[in-house]
Amino acid sequence: MENRKIPTVACPTCKTAVSWTADQLFRPFCSERCKLIDLGDWATEAHKIAGEEVLTDETENFDY
Repeated sequence: MENRKIPTVACPTCKTAVSWTADQLFRPFCSERCKLIDLGDWATEAHKIAGEEVLTDETENFDY
């Protein structure tokens, strides 16, 4: 049997150490709860990817 060290990552939500193995269903998150918290942050735009705003045909027709 090989003596390999199992890699771990920090859960993006709570920073708990998570083993990077197939039995960790929610990796890189430690749990479904942390996964859903992160998803909610994206949905409410608490997380954003930096860049210029992209205008679509719908937004170009409005006077702000």
